Amino acid sequence: MLVLIQFDVCEEILLDKLRQIISASIVAQPALKHPTPSYIRFQRPPVIEPIEPLVLETGQTLQGEIKYYDYGVISVVFQLPFYGDWEMLIRLASHWVWDVDFAGNAGRIVRQKLEHARPALIKEYPEFLSEDYFIFHLREVTGRPSAGELVQIHGSRIAQVVRGDTMPLSDGECQEVLQSRISYYPDDLAVIGWNAAIVYDTTTGAETAIQLLEYANSQLLEFRHYDDLLSKQLDSAYDSLEGGTGILARWRMARSATRLYTVLLEVVELTERADNAIKFLSDMFAARLYKLAASKVGVPDYKDLVKQKIDTAENLYRFMVDQFNQSRAFFLESTVVIILVIELIYLFLGKPF
Repeated sequence: MLVLIQFDVCEEILLDKLRQIISASIVAQPALKHPTPSYIRFQRPPVIEPIEPLVLETGQTLQGEIKYYDYGVISVVFQLPFYGDWEMLIRLASHWVWDVDFAGNAGRIVRQKLEHARPALIKEYPEFLSEDYFIFHLREVTGRPSAGELVQIHGSRIAQVVRGDTMPLSDGECQEVLQSRISYYPDDLAVIGWNAAIVYDTTTGAETAIQLLEYANSQLLEFRHYDDLLSKQLDSAYDSLEGGTGILARWRMARSATRLYTVLLEVVELTERADNAIKFLSDMFAARLYKLAASKVGVPDYKDLVKQKIDTAENLYRFMVDQFNQSRAFFLESTVVIILVIELIYLFLGKPF
């Protein structure tokens, strides 16, 4: 079982500089299920650093590691081997999802690590957004059922684990959970929910699903940050529009428009970087798996929100610039008229201007 806790800490992490600060290794490329040479590739593979085991109040000891992504996300991964029946797994899943403060434990670890890694951070944020996700990796199931048999026999239990619920779910809710499943071979399965997933596969085969679930959640975190940042800038711009119509107010509006456009360019650049961080080379199954994972955790929804706010910001920026240009033109025209009036007065008085 794995717990992923991710934090958006800054705009960018200089990975080359980070490697000079800590003893870290580049994450191995995830091994795909295909016998073909296609694979998933990071443009800039994250840097990995091992961390001390986490001991829970129950006495369970979780091994962990921390990953630094170049687009400013830090991912803490805890892992706990599990042996038992379905009922034990259901109880443990519910306890982990709802009762254990993994984010608090991971947050303390991240802040300790950042004390040393800070020289490699670009524009560190004062507050960190976070996301957590739970992956229950089933390597062996009694009877070694196929994916279809596993769903048929244990579908309701799978749904409980994914939902983190100890009570049996309705048939409709079970079907809702099980609709979000994907398989490549007859003996593998991934059932993906918004907060947790079950992966039934070998250790090597599960690496792709785990890596893509981690990447999808990091993208969700990034788009949440962009959405919040744009909301604040749009509010500030609207306040400047309501600040009056005088000359000084229009000059303040120009400064606000400049700040808005600067943030807009930064968001567009950072969005492209997050979108292009990983590539799927000739592997359609991995691409479909990522699309399903991203859809379930909410990446497309936040991405659409960010796009809408980018469009709004662009329109607002153009309106503010037009308002400023009109004010400046009026000021210049008024200045010319005043000069002409003064010249006429001096002309009628027979005095040189």
